[in-house]
Amino acid sequence: MKKMLAVAFMVAALPAPTLAASTSEAPVMIAQAAQGEAANPKVVRGGVVTLRGTVDAVDPEKKTVTLKGPKGNTLTLQVKDPKKLEMIKVGDPVVAKYYEALAIELKKPGEATPSVSVEKAAATSKPGDTPAAMVGEQVTATVTVVGIDTKAQTVTVKGPEGNTETVKARDPKNLAKLKVGDMLDVTYTRALAISLDKPAAK
Repeated sequence: MKKMLAVAFMVAALPAPTLAASTSEAPVMIAQAAQGEAANPKVVRGGVVTLRGTVDAVDPEKKTVTLKGPKGNTLTLQVKDPKKLEMIKVGDPVVAKYYEALAIELKKPGEATPSVSVEKAAATSKPGDTPAAMVGEQVTATVTVVGIDTKAQTVTVKGPEGNTETVKARDPKNLAKLKVGDMLDVTYTRALAISLDKPAAK
């Protein structure tokens, strides 16, 4: 996981689930400048991808539903509520929204110490409502810059457990804002919400 954090911080976030990977909609790039001399430089990249598909299979015994995207790719989900499963039929339309964001903030000396934390969340629709579910994860890590190579356009960071990773900068101009010894807060967030694209039966 530590290696994933280092790679995500300068290169890209983790890939979206298979069902959402077939869309051509690109994430939004947001550059947030520091406000005033006391503010820490911060860059945020995020976006939402929406995809429509259909229910390809329903397995009451395994309590699973298989969804199919427009290019034939599939995603199998577990449905814990039997009543929800009864409301889902093969051919039903579904809509999926995948959210992904990566925030990198330069910390001032003494403001942070190397650390890592993971938070996860999940939710489902209420009984009787249209079947829907959401899962999300946020990983936050504070890493230390231990090397910068402007010619190769790379930076080497050290994680909380002492592991190091060298990655290529997405924007080489950002390397000019860093120096060895700097601390960076890296927050990676992703969430997937899927629901039937039709109202619940009365």
